[in-house]
Amino acid sequence: MSAAADVPDPAVAGTRVRDAVRAIVAEVAPEELPLVDGLRRFDDEAAVARLARGGNAREPLGFGLEEIVALVTPVVWIVLDEAVRKAVGDAVDGASGGLRKAWRKVTRRSSEPLSVPALTTEQIADVRRRVLEMAEKTGLDPERAEVLADRVVAQLALSAAPEKPDDGDAEERNAPDGS
Repeated sequence: MSAAADVPDPAVAGTRVRDAVRAIVAEVAPEELPLVDGLRRFDDEAAVARLARGGNAREPLGFGLEEIVALVTPVVWIVLDEAVRKAVGDAVDGASGGLRKAWRKVTRRSSEPLSVPALTTEQIADVRRRVLEMAEKTGLDPERAEVLADRVVAQLALSAAPEKPDDGDAEERNAPDGS
């Protein structure tokens, strides 16, 4: 990864989707962490494609939602990926044509992991609704689906929260002059 790739794009600054997925799965379905970790070796687009469609049985992780009933990982990863792409795409659609063209170039580069931008309350509510819809579609127990949806919302809120300075910085700012 180049030095430029280490600098987050301000349009998508925040927690990476793959990191949010891992945090949620670790809390709600830790038995699925090997699946998440296996998918992390792929870029986001390939990981979502492997989760969303059927694949060759000889491919690692080549399966579709119809074969993975009751797994949390596909629900979380697919819905977060959808939400991030839609949120960032909507922001770009409201911008000038040149920015739209630049965004298309960026989204074609599949090597950069997507990051969760700050989402509006309405967008977070839509993500929660989509998690519940997909959870039902994949056969998750309704109670587990509610817990999952709540955890996704909590993770999105944490991703959008500004970082707090560490205690050393706070003490330095609060120290009286001349001490």
